[in-house]
Amino acid sequence: MPITLTQVARDFGTIRALDRISLTIEDGSFLTVLGASGCGKSTLLNLIAGLDTPSAGHLAIDGVPITGPGPDRVVVFQQPGLYPWLTLRDNIAFGLRMQGPIDWPRIDDMIGIMGLRGFEAHRPYELSGGMQQRAALARALVMNPRVLLMDEPFAALDAQTRHRMQSFLLELWDQIGATIVFITHDIDEAIMLGDRLVVMQARPGRIAIDQKIPLPRPRHWDMSLEPDYLHLKRNIMAVLAA
Repeated sequence: MPITLTQVARDFGTIRALDRISLTIEDGSFLTVLGASGCGKSTLLNLIAGLDTPSAGHLAIDGVPITGPGPDRVVVFQQPGLYPWLTLRDNIAFGLRMQGPIDWPRIDDMIGIMGLRGFEAHRPYELSGGMQQRAALARALVMNPRVLLMDEPFAALDAQTRHRMQSFLLELWDQIGATIVFITHDIDEAIMLGDRLVVMQARPGRIAIDQKIPLPRPRHWDMSLEPDYLHLKRNIMAVLAA
């Protein structure tokens, strides 16, 4: 299910947020999109999600135009967005309520996969930040999406929890085989997670770098000391500073 963007632009009044973005995201790939605030990263994600429409150009999944949200695409935002009056189990099941009878064994399996067993009856305020984000991810994955769109999902977490969530996501991606588009403003996160990296520049938002990440999988944090990693990071920093 490749995602294709062809000469996509998005204007907000007289401001051009995205300018002539052309991109093909292969099925099952992990694409990280990096850039400073205001470069159009979230706008790009919203267009792929079908939450917004382009001012020019077109987007498609497997050749079918994107005209709105669909069950094949699920978004995970920076804030978990859990409903405070619902238990963890009911929060994870929330999206499935719209589709008919809930497959509760499937919900419970997902809770186990996420390492949240024993917290089924807890409310969001009783969970740590990392656990809340895992619950939000579980709510997305239980919908069985082919495309997982993630908008800086770990930005609000402390460094240690963030590293754990990054490792957890890589293990999970290896299991589920979904296409992931991951938005971030953190260079190390973008390099460590993705197998392809897009760097965007702002005013208007354009692609400055689009390249494969030359690091083998599985990834380990000591890779950040290797020459290929440091060379890529140096190039990215130069583009972002320009």
